[in-house]
Amino acid sequence: MCPYCRSGNQEGALVCASCARDIAVPATLIAERDDLLRKRDELRDELRRARDEVEAIMKRRKSR
Repeated sequence: MCPYCRSGNQEGALVCASCARDIAVPATLIAERDDLLRKRDELRDELRRARDEVEAIMKRRKSR
C-alpha cells in the first residue's frame, strides 16, 4: 500500500505504480531507526533514575 496515494502495489515494490513515488525504506534506515529508538529508551531510563535520585536527595535535605 502506498503511504501517499493509498493504492495497492506488489509486495516488495520500490516505487508506487500509481503515483511513482518511492515507497521502499532501505534496510539501513530501518536499522538506524531501531538503534535510535533503543538509545532513546536507554536515555529515558537514565533520566528517570537521575530524577528519582535527585528527588531522594531533596527529601533527605528537607528532613534535616
